[in-house]
Amino acid sequence: QVQSVESGGGSVQAGGALRLSCAASGYTASSRCMAWWRQAPGKPREFGARIDSSGATTYADSVKGRVTISRDNAKNTLSLQMNNLAPEDTGMYYCAAKNGATCSLGTYTNWGQGTQVTVSS
Repeated sequence: QVQSVESGGGSVQAGGALRLSCAASGYTASSRCMAWWRQAPGKPREFGARIDSSGATTYADSVKGRVTISRDNAKNTLSLQMNNLAPEDTGMYYCAAKNGATCSLGTYTNWGQGTQVTVSS
């Protein structure tokens, strides 16, 4: 069964940090373009960060310098280290994978159910 399961969300104060994880099953995370997206209440889902099969990363301007996306190939997991969190980072965070290795082609599938991040001021 192809599945992505996020964990690690929680409630923190502004300036705090969280580390999100996404466990991939039914597919090999290292061979895919994988990404983190987030959805704030009442807003559309927006891209946060991505990593392709070569390890090349791309970040949205809104999170650049504060988050790091990484992958543990041995554990088949994707992570997102988030530092210096702000209230506007509040939302549901999702991981997703494309069917291919490159991030420039295809669409994201294999969406997880999300993990909630709440940042208070």
